[in-house]
Amino acid sequence: MKIVMNGIHANLRFSAAHMIPEHDSCGCIHGHSYIVDVEVEGERSGKFGFVADFKEVKGIVREVCAKLDHKVLIPLENDLITFKSIGGAVEFTIADKDYKLPREDCFLLDLKSSSAEDLAEYFAEQIFHKLIDKGAKISSVQICVNEGIGQGAFYTKGH
Repeated sequence: MKIVMNGIHANLRFSAAHMIPEHDSCGCIHGHSYIVDVEVEGERSGKFGFVADFKEVKGIVREVCAKLDHKVLIPLENDLITFKSIGGAVEFTIADKDYKLPREDCFLLDLKSSSAEDLAEYFAEQIFHKLIDKGAKISSVQICVNEGIGQGAFYTKGH
């Protein structure tokens, strides 16, 4: 059985800035109003026979969205980014451009990229593990991170 949440209608969204180093149009800092769609598949269980409680899933997704909301998303594992400091300020270089941003304005991701594809994987991992930790008998979590209406990347985390 599967439960589904449409991010637009469930208000699962965040706004953030990012860049895709050396990409022709996405190489400079720009932003999106992201929408997160969620599907959770698994066994019905517990007192109410839910796959997962909608309220609980929305809470987890909103918690992840809140961490990213109104931040500059910076992937720490990108070979094209050279970090000078990630203390009080995040200082880095991409090609011949130097950046220095206040640490509180950034969200550092242990990812290779801040693309919709990598963000979908990030969300799926977070949500899957948090639901398992809460005792849900789920088999998979599929996430679509939309960079705008009708344009997104899907990732499925399952075991």
